[in-house]
Amino acid sequence: MTFLITGGAGYIGAHVVRAMLIAGEKVVVLDDLSTGNEDRVPEDVPLVIGSVLDRLVVEKTLREHKITGVVHLAGKKQVGESVERPTYYYHENVEGLQVLLGEVAAAGIRNFLFSSSASVYGMPDVDSVTETTPCAPLSPYGETKLAGEWLVRAAGKAHGISTACLRYFNVAGAATPELADTGVFNLVPMVFERYDAGQGARIFGDDYPTPDGTCIRDYIHVEDLADAHVVAARKLAEWGAQGEYKDLTVNIGRGEGVSVKEMVELLGAHTGHTHAPVITPRRPGDPAKVVASADKIAAELGWKARHDVAEMITSAWAGWEANRKGVLQHAER
Repeated sequence: MTFLITGGAGYIGAHVVRAMLIAGEKVVVLDDLSTGNEDRVPEDVPLVIGSVLDRLVVEKTLREHKITGVVHLAGKKQVGESVERPTYYYHENVEGLQVLLGEVAAAGIRNFLFSSSASVYGMPDVDSVTETTPCAPLSPYGETKLAGEWLVRAAGKAHGISTACLRYFNVAGAATPELADTGVFNLVPMVFERYDAGQGARIFGDDYPTPDGTCIRDYIHVEDLADAHVVAARKLAEWGAQGEYKDLTVNIGRGEGVSVKEMVELLGAHTGHTHAPVITPRRPGDPAKVVASADKIAAELGWKARHDVAEMITSAWAGWEANRKGVLQHAER
């Protein structure tokens, strides 16, 4: 098998590439480097710089590298930005997927894994979200992920492609310092950036209907998430080899909720920062509580998260410090 990893130079994508290589799989990366970093891609892994919106680039990449399976992570993912720029998000996330799936079908590829998101659920009124929980996304970002799932399943059914949609929850941590999340879009790096500026962590809203008033999330270590991609991609390949074309939709989480306030306290304790958090208004599109049930993926694929929140924080901080020192050393030269 040779897997194409779209978005493979990004934070999550680079971890998926690493996990695939450790598992002995052959991979090729397609990334437009709008948010990715080519330094994250190993030298012996082919890197095609381009967008999934570019049909010619996609067709050429699939053909020249003899791709037999696709793991699609490329896309835009900032909830707030999607509220401000909905047409941009639909263009990037849905039209890009449409182009990619068209070329995958034309090339006769029979395995396609789509990285979806817990944002498809919106604000579920349940303690634990299962894959049958109704989907009602609150943001254009979440809408594009749900529309993406529909498109993936429809294309799979029409063209005999085995498909999987992985709905992952809040990702944190790093497998190695050089692969750490340096983009300031997720909670953990956002808090680290505030600490570097000598400020307290920013908490968006403390008036949610939760025990401490802050949002509750299910945090998953990026290394566990990457391993889930490997397991799912191999299952798709197995189905394809047997001539079985199925679709699978599963949550990727730990099944444990942690509030933003609790997470900030843990981050402060680990890093030694004592700045009081700053409470600001809610962000549009943020649900109060989303915690995964991970029973289905355990039953279907035998996967279970191995890392806890403490390991996420420790590895994320090590990566943040390493990258910060690297930037400082570069600036001094």
